[in-house]
Order: sequence, then structure tokens, then C-alpha cells
Amino acid sequence: MEASMQFAKKFTEDVLSFFGVNLDVEVSSSEDEVIEISIPSSSLNGFLIGQRGDNMRSLQFLVANALKNQDYDVSRVNLDVADYKKQRADRLRGKAEDWMKEVKASGEPMDLRSMNAADRRIIHKLAAEYGLSTESVGEGRERHIVLKPA
Repeated sequence: MEASMQFAKKFTEDVLSFFGVNLDVEVSSSEDEVIEISIPSSSLNGFLIGQRGDNMRSLQFLVANALKNQDYDVSRVNLDVADYKKQRADRLRGKAEDWMKEVKASGEPMDLRSMNAADRRIIHKLAAEYGLSTESVGEGRERHIVLKPA
């Protein structure tokens, strides 16, 4: 695990330096063997995050594939820039709680907007806590969740 983390740190810092960003990236691991990469805030946050996190997810994909291609034992990566994912997840949970209350009160299913896999995962977990059932519907970028009363 340590070798995978060292490689991920160096690879991420090398990619960032290619774009003229020289930052010290923090790397840790979670209990489910995911390498957590945290890029601190800088003047290029908007560029590194991209529209709705697209650039950040792309960088995460690059790091994960570099680990796989170099045959490291751990290749699952979660990359965050300036705590963007954490803040986004907190905002999403706040909105989702309102959606859950509305579905419980009305007893009617609710189609949510299209979401990426990470956001859908948050909704699925939260819905289970509220005693609601969920279903992912659609393909690709159109994939969304339908909240249903239990």
C-alpha cells in the first residue's frame, strides 16, 4: 500500500507541475484500501476542478490508470481539490434530505436529476437511512435515481 501511495503522490505532483502548479499533495489511505489524494487550494482551483468536477475526475482516472499500468497492488483512488468533493457531498445531502422528506410526505416516487456515480452513491446511502428505496435508471450521463417510498 505504501508503494502505491508514494507513486500516486509523485504522479499527481508531476501532472500538476506540467500545468505550472507546484503543490505538496497529501496522500493517505482509507480502511477499504482506497488512496485518498488531497490537493490543497491554489489560484488554479477552478481549472483543476473543472465544470462540475470533470477535470478533477479526469485527473483521478489518470492516477488510477497509472497505478494499474505499473502493476501496483492498490489502484482505487479518490482525488479531491480544495475539499470540493466534501463540500459538494454536504450540499447534496442537504438537498437530498428535503427530497426524502417530500417523498415520505407525498408517498409518490420522485425522479432526480442526472448524477455522477459518486453523487448517486450518496443518495442511495441516505435514502436507506430514511427507509426509502432507490433505483438507478438510464445510461451514461443520463443516469439518475428514482426515490420511492418503501
